[in-house]
Amino acid sequence: METATKAKWNVDASHSEVGFKVKHMMISTVKGAFEKFDASAETESDDFKNAKFNFSAKVDSINTKNEDRDTHLKSEDFFNAEKYPELTFKSTSFDGNKIVGDLTIKDVTKEVTLNTDFNGVAVDPYGQTKAGFEITGKINRKDFGLTWNAVTEAGSIVVSDTIQFAIDLQFIKQ
Repeated sequence: METATKAKWNVDASHSEVGFKVKHMMISTVKGAFEKFDASAETESDDFKNAKFNFSAKVDSINTKNEDRDTHLKSEDFFNAEKYPELTFKSTSFDGNKIVGDLTIKDVTKEVTLNTDFNGVAVDPYGQTKAGFEITGKINRKDFGLTWNAVTEAGSIVVSDTIQFAIDLQFIKQ
């Protein structure tokens, strides 16, 4: 009988990206990313089923390629980076297609389900074992206390309530 051996995986940040997008004035999409983040996984099998995933991102690393907007996102109107310096996610289950877990933003924790493409495991030219994931999902920002908004003269909402995630993670087996 084969015994499952636990493996620890850490994020390969140079081959990973934590992105998001949100509708602006309901006519265009603004994309951004968290530049500083950490992620890890603990597995008992190479298919990652039932793996435990942990993730955190530094709020002050938010980058939407617009300094004024980034400053506003870090302010009390949105993330309040000074008081709540990071957001976290801890998985509660992974079935190979969906990761379910607890997302915490501004001390508000909600269960979220993220669609996951597990792209497999490969050994790189340096002998390191790596695993790749593409993760998508969406949340309602107001569920996490990100409630600021404004209305244009024409009555359009400036920032949509729905935030979409596009996260690409590559892990290195330890």
